[in-house]
Amino acid sequence: MSTDLKGKSALIFGASSGIGAAVARRFGALGVDLVIHCNANRDGAETVAAEVAQSGVKVHVVQGDVAAPEAGGRLVDEAAKALGRLDIVINNAGSMFGRTAIAEAADEQYHRVVDVNIGGVFFAARRAANIMREQRSGTIINTTSVAARTGGSDGAGLYGSAKAFVSTLTRVLAKELAPYSVRVNAVAPGVIVTPFHERYSTPEQLAQVTKGIPLGRLGTAEDCVGAYEFLASERMSGYITGQVIEVNGGQLMP
Repeated sequence: MSTDLKGKSALIFGASSGIGAAVARRFGALGVDLVIHCNANRDGAETVAAEVAQSGVKVHVVQGDVAAPEAGGRLVDEAAKALGRLDIVINNAGSMFGRTAIAEAADEQYHRVVDVNIGGVFFAARRAANIMREQRSGTIINTTSVAARTGGSDGAGLYGSAKAFVSTLTRVLAKELAPYSVRVNAVAPGVIVTPFHERYSTPEQLAQVTKGIPLGRLGTAEDCVGAYEFLASERMSGYITGQVIEVNGGQLMP
């Protein structure tokens, strides 16, 4: 158990369901005080918060659309105020907004993908970087995707390209914040059974992908939790920064 996480404070973006919710439950069980972010799914976030609160930690819910440039920084400030400090920020909010070939992508889809998956991470990480530089400690964990390296499956190229930005931004921030004892890493999930794929992937697509996964199954949100716990723990990963951990059942072996 990562006992060094007990008493830490964390903001988890996109934690009303899926990977973010699973990470929130685990962190709560480890004694981390939490701010859980949601956009449209307030009920889901409140349910997760109620579950986490049973561990006896502080837990708050914040709501906002990270596609808005002003939202990321505001939500980081709200979390820091609610918790008194901010040790961990997990940028997990993201979406594909449909599968479309680049040649057929509408301007609106481009802006939605970029605003959420790039802007949502950039503006939150920028504010978190300033807070953590001042306190000379902290860790930022971004959620990227296997699609950042493969280009994505059919129609997911725009999403994969946005996630590639997140992977690169992770390395840039790691270099910039290392002198302040702030670590920045990322987790790159493969095909994980969450509401994301229930929305954007057909059963046939998922069955085809499964054939190419050496472990022979799709991932679960819980399969991803250990990577976030590892990267948040100074005891386990205090000398690790600028890295992207692939969690994909062997689908990609870089």
